[in-house]
Amino acid sequence: MSALQDKYAGVISAAQSAGISNLQVTEQNGILYVSGNAANSAAKDAVWNALGAIDSTYTASDINVDVQVSGLAAGTSLTVATEDSNLNIRQEPSTEAAIIGKAAKGENVTLVEQTSDDWWKVKTASGTEGYAYARYLQA
Repeated sequence: MSALQDKYAGVISAAQSAGISNLQVTEQNGILYVSGNAANSAAKDAVWNALGAIDSTYTASDINVDVQVSGLAAGTSLTVATEDSNLNIRQEPSTEAAIIGKAAKGENVTLVEQTSDDWWKVKTASGTEGYAYARYLQA
């Protein structure tokens, strides 16, 4: 076991306990990559919470967690699950893109499309359609 796998053992065991399918744990250039598919948002959250216990700010540059809830249908109601700030709704799936709307913590938005693992196209209650960071959306 490498030093990184040792450091983030809690994340790996949480992923195993949560039943993450296609779980991949790889290491490249000093970064630990943990990826897979979660059956539901509770399983995804278990992995992120384990990371949060080690790195409460989620700013570690030596780990990349990519665990997603796969196969949600368009029209699924999602809840904004930010710490306490609003979730930015952007014109394009990028943090560089213009912010065209915001959704408050706890607000419901509608899934338009799971465009990628990181960015989902959503529609707010007020009708704004754009891209939001999937990490802060729960089915």
